[in-house]
Amino acid sequence: MQQKVPQKLTQKLLLVEDDPALQFTILTALEAQGYEVDAASTTGEAIERLGNYAYPIVVSDIYIDERTGLDVLDAAKRKDPLCSVIIMTGRGTVETVQAATRGGAFEYLAKPFELDILFDAIARAEAARTDTEAEAEEEQLPESVMIGSSSAMVEVYKKVVRVAPTDATVVIEGETGTGKELVARMIHRLSLRAKQAFVPVDCAAIAPSLLESELFGAMRGAFTGADRDRVGVFEAANRGTVFLDEIGEIDKSFQANLLRFLQEREIRPLGASRSKEVDVRVICATNRDLQRMVDDDKFREDLWYRLNTVRIVMPPLRERRDDIPLLARFYVNKYNGAYNREVKLMDSGVQALQDYTWPGNVRQLQHVIERLTILADRIDRDSVFDALTAMESRDKPVETLADVQEDKIREVLAATGGNKSKAAQILGIERKTLYRKLERMKL
Repeated sequence: MQQKVPQKLTQKLLLVEDDPALQFTILTALEAQGYEVDAASTTGEAIERLGNYAYPIVVSDIYIDERTGLDVLDAAKRKDPLCSVIIMTGRGTVETVQAATRGGAFEYLAKPFELDILFDAIARAEAARTDTEAEAEEEQLPESVMIGSSSAMVEVYKKVVRVAPTDATVVIEGETGTGKELVARMIHRLSLRAKQAFVPVDCAAIAPSLLESELFGAMRGAFTGADRDRVGVFEAANRGTVFLDEIGEIDKSFQANLLRFLQEREIRPLGASRSKEVDVRVICATNRDLQRMVDDDKFREDLWYRLNTVRIVMPPLRERRDDIPLLARFYVNKYNGAYNREVKLMDSGVQALQDYTWPGNVRQLQHVIERLTILADRIDRDSVFDALTAMESRDKPVETLADVQEDKIREVLAATGGNKSKAAQILGIERKTLYRKLERMKL
């Protein structure tokens, strides 16, 4: 394993450990790395030292004597709120991790651990104290149903504003996760039906044999298990809006029934002898190419023409990267509030988010930001890389991102003749970050 050699601190480091043998081992190792270390064996001694000196970094065991490392953490933070406290324990519990995290501990290490793990934590603590990276500037925007001010999104807004006051049928196309339902809700919100119901239906989630009764309703005894009259979605949403998501998934045998409804605006529940009129607006969405499905005889051409009165295409996130900072800030604020966190969004984190291709679009970005808000102290380049590498996408595994980055690291190292400092500079990352990546790559 490549051993990291951290830069020497200009101030002392405090080590609190009651086991003499372990204290000696850690103390000797830290001094060998160039650190100046004060050691304490009791919480009382540690708290006394903290009262006299503001240590930039404290490494403390949690179970010491009648008091604990949490008391040391509290004393260190009262002396210097910027002090980075690394907690060690051989008896970790959810409760102690929670208490340490709430108290502002920088890191929590489970014993036994390799010394390189401790060196890495200290190096990150040093970097955090000396980091001059700017926090991403927050741009104030008017409150809106949708986030985005790119030219592609403005075109979507223009169509929405024009079509909303009408009763025209709308088809919203776009990849999974682009926000098609949000557009449908925005159309309803701006329409004359805004005070009435908006009812979404996921056509892909309903068995073809049940879709007719789901939409049109059914009378008691119409089929096995129909022990009462059932009101269908169209009737329940009368005078409102029905959103048929994944319209491309409906069975072709049912498409004729849907076409008839769109033409006549009448429904006949299963088992009923008469039809009844309903007044609903229909908005559809799909992530499939319906025109190609028509060409392949998988979707009725007359139904496609009837649905396609107004067509709105949602751009994928990779085609509106200028909106990513706005979206990222929106979700950071949302999840900071939801989880009582104060995670900062850094410039390098925004850039890393903009550099990614987002196969899962806005929905994937939202999940990544939620994960980072829970697990990270700040959203920067490294934390974004780690989150994207760890998260799996159903449509496109994000491990391919790690593969691409590893190839790039190998390419730059080869070009620099193995000079890690120069390679890190070219890659635009810290040398310690490059070391961590090389360890993961087993280089």
